[in-house]
Amino acid sequence: MHESKSVRVHAFGGPEVLRVEPVPIPQAKDDEVLVRVAAASLNPVDYKTREGEFPPVGEDALPAILGRDLAGTIEAVGTRAHYMLRKGDPVFAFIGFDRGGQSGYVVVKALELAAAPASIDLVHAAAVPLAGMTAWQGLFDHGGLQAGQRVLIHGGAGGVGHLAVQFAKAKGATVFVTAGTGDLDYVRSIGADTAIDYKNQRFEDVATDIDLVLDLVGGETQTRSFAVLRDGGTLVSTLDVAEPDKGRDRNIRVPERWLAQVNTKQLGEIAALIDAGKVKVEVAAVFPVEDAPSAYERLEKGHVRGKIVLTF
Repeated sequence: MHESKSVRVHAFGGPEVLRVEPVPIPQAKDDEVLVRVAAASLNPVDYKTREGEFPPVGEDALPAILGRDLAGTIEAVGTRAHYMLRKGDPVFAFIGFDRGGQSGYVVVKALELAAAPASIDLVHAAAVPLAGMTAWQGLFDHGGLQAGQRVLIHGGAGGVGHLAVQFAKAKGATVFVTAGTGDLDYVRSIGADTAIDYKNQRFEDVATDIDLVLDLVGGETQTRSFAVLRDGGTLVSTLDVAEPDKGRDRNIRVPERWLAQVNTKQLGEIAALIDAGKVKVEVAAVFPVEDAPSAYERLEKGHVRGKIVLTF
């Protein structure tokens, strides 16, 4: 067998451009490993890439395999890959956008992967890397969150959000979370000290004197968030910030637009939190790769609790 199934696009566009088709199995060389993929997760960046709305992946990159993260077992090791990597080792990875993760076999650089958490299966492990890096870097690298601080997380039941809630709690922060009516008990169960129903409550009436807002929603939710921040607080968003100067008179810090970076050390720290029982990974739905169009349709409808995962 020299081919593996992949989720690929030959042209940018709507759901109709998605193809599930065989591609040649790539070779691992130098510091790379070939991973036999058990599962790969879907992230909003995937349909933005499909639509041609993710600038790092342009027309010249087509046809392109979608997906930025995966979990599986090592199939082969390049000549300069780390000597501790062995065939059959379970790993998970967040990979560069020059390759796609939604494929049966994927070449992964040794610096992109970490040992998969031992306490969960590879389907759940696949849900972690991109969402986990986004949550971790948003809270700690860009947000500077410290133990004892107060953080407000918008969209706390989603893929990035549910991990962010648990990371913030593990760090020792007081955690305020906005979520839909049906997700309030869920976000409380994973560590929200205060769960706010964004449809029926104004979060400004509940969350006050906040050190950090992690905004995963954008729009008017983002604009209204300046009001809850203490002077000198920080607003970190995974989306463009419409009014970055809004809080300047109160020394509110708004980091520039950022993308999650590959960081195997942080991935290992997240795996340790999972294995310590401090972080639970929520998978909303699992689809076989053949049914990838349905998986994308489910993701694009929005309001998914946790992550959607493809299996190979």
